[in-house]
Amino acid sequence: MEAHARRVVVISTGGTIASRWQGTGFAADAPGREVLATASIPHGIRSEVIDLFNVNSPRLTSAQQVTLLRTVREVFADPGVDGIVVTHGTDTLEESAFLLDLHHDDPRPVVFTGAQKPLGAEDGDGPGNLYDALLTAATVRDLGVLVVFDGKVHAARGTVKTQTLAADAFADPSRPPVGKVGFGKVSVLNRPARPEPLPLPAELPTGSLPRIDMVMHHVDADPLFLETAVEAGAEGIVLVGTGAGNATPEFVAAVTAAIERGVVVALTTRVPAGPVTEIYTHGGAVDLSAAGAVLTGTLRAGQARTALLAALLSTGDPAGRTAALRRIVVDPADTTAVDRAA
Repeated sequence: MEAHARRVVVISTGGTIASRWQGTGFAADAPGREVLATASIPHGIRSEVIDLFNVNSPRLTSAQQVTLLRTVREVFADPGVDGIVVTHGTDTLEESAFLLDLHHDDPRPVVFTGAQKPLGAEDGDGPGNLYDALLTAATVRDLGVLVVFDGKVHAARGTVKTQTLAADAFADPSRPPVGKVGFGKVSVLNRPARPEPLPLPAELPTGSLPRIDMVMHHVDADPLFLETAVEAGAEGIVLVGTGAGNATPEFVAAVTAAIERGVVVALTTRVPAGPVTEIYTHGGAVDLSAAGAVLTGTLRAGQARTALLAALLSTGDPAGRTAALRRIVVDPADTTAVDRAA
């Protein structure tokens, strides 16, 4: 059996799945081998562990995400590897998975998983999630980067954390899951449409990465924080609008000024599901788009920021960055999207 075993590399980054009690609360603590030891290994799979980080994912940095991206590429340079599992904290899992998916150009899968309950919990979900992720990484192909959680398989793009504590923590609010895991089998129900992968820069920066800030619109909001972000040196800003991507005329003026200074602005919404689209004027998405903000479709705040990071890493030219962002946010399942992005 061992000669024909599927080889899966587990990259451990911390999170609740690796967390233990620290006296006042839980924090990532356990190395990857201890996390892996909690799970049954599916028949016919040989696993090995890389300890990359050990942090609670709210502390994760863009530089660490770039390191993870580089590490995945290095692991896949070995043709004997059949798949990768990334154990990750759930708070920012959706951002790391999407960044990797944007650049993923290999038929072999990268599968993200984690847990809502800490290491060693009697009713912990980590061991089951890890088993399912290993099985998925060893069996599927040509699906890109995936999130496997609570028996469901999700495409990285569009999948966000929808529950703070419940085991069924992830979903794409605008689309059904890719598949499910059960009875020792992965069932693929929907194959996600995927755009052409982004090329990696010749050398990925690991030091000073572009500053990207988020600003949310709300009743009585003014553009103070957006303007402050520009003054602080932000190269990109995610504006989280209301409704289908709306704000006020004052925000439109601030966005216009930011773009004139070379800042790239992405427009998303605080609404859980549905696309950002141009419907309203008087500060709505119609005016924000005309000012130069890039509408992010069904990508929500965290993944809109990830798209912006990928665009900023692709070139130093503001016009080129905006064009790259427009290509990244296009919904690959939308057959009319190519014309709109051009």
